Amino acid sequence: MSKENVRLTSMVKTSGCAAKLPPEKLHSVIDSLPLSESPNLIEGFESADDALVYRVEGDTVSVQTVDFFPPMVDDPFTFGQVAAANALSDVYAMGGEPHVAMNLMCFPSCLDLDVMRQILLGGLSKVKEAGAVIAGGHTIEDPTPKYGLCVTGFMKRDKVWSNKGAKAGDAIVLTKALGVGIVNTAAKVDEAAPESVREAVLSMTTLNKKARDTAVKYTVHAATDVTGFSLSGHGSEVAMGSGVSLEIKVGDLPVISGALELASLGFLPEGRYTNENWLYSKISYADSIPQDYRDLTYDPQTSGGLLLFMPQEDAEMFVKDMNLPCCKVIGRVMPQGDCLIYYV
Repeated sequence: MSKENVRLTSMVKTSGCAAKLPPEKLHSVIDSLPLSESPNLIEGFESADDALVYRVEGDTVSVQTVDFFPPMVDDPFTFGQVAAANALSDVYAMGGEPHVAMNLMCFPSCLDLDVMRQILLGGLSKVKEAGAVIAGGHTIEDPTPKYGLCVTGFMKRDKVWSNKGAKAGDAIVLTKALGVGIVNTAAKVDEAAPESVREAVLSMTTLNKKARDTAVKYTVHAATDVTGFSLSGHGSEVAMGSGVSLEIKVGDLPVISGALELASLGFLPEGRYTNENWLYSKISYADSIPQDYRDLTYDPQTSGGLLLFMPQEDAEMFVKDMNLPCCKVIGRVMPQGDCLIYYV
């Protein structure tokens, strides 16, 4: 099958970060595993942070992550860009800069090898944009195409952000619009408007580099990125790790154009339901919040934005510096309550 007539999304059941294993199942396994202990391991999988942190020498640490998934777009080059931007994001979410990456590729034998080349070129373009290099990787034959990166950055220990440390009174900032999973679901059956698809693709291919580079000028108490476990899932991890609750105003959420209308029509990825099953007892909604907004809060994002927890004044200056309509203060941190997140 040549690059010209390939439709990558027709070869997959789930796509992008929506292909993640349901969080309930994942945690049931991970939580049963013995911890790998080392005096140099500062952050491991037990903390649910975005990347591991390992002391290299003195106060220098490595920040390392790995991420790959099936395609959510048909164009191979764009798929490579999205997958690379998504993998690089985990290092940005730790406050770091990517330095070196390795390719991970699963490729069907029925596809023309130029499709693989275009995917890899797409990934390379984003790694170059990040100022990093790709130095090898691993490829296997697989009926379902998948692509991603293992990414490593190096930084000073005291500059690392964590998904723990949010403080009551902090403002909550989100740097990209929500609704990517909903739009991608509709696009697979040609029901999403071209404008919505373009906006979703632009969001997914945009690095979180600018957001990180701007945020390091300010105080960041906690940070994560919003991907497959949704705003509710990743926000809940911060709330739990920090011993606080979050109040989020749904009217202030940035949203991909058309996503709410598509949600109301039922174009919802499976991950939306597995996220809710994991979190429903930990989330509270005001009675006035309509169903489409509730769907949005559980929508699995692919290459989503950074979720930053900052002093109010710093958050306002950060948003002004970013100067993007999708970068907004969406709520505040409260003392710990009965629920992890209160949507109002």
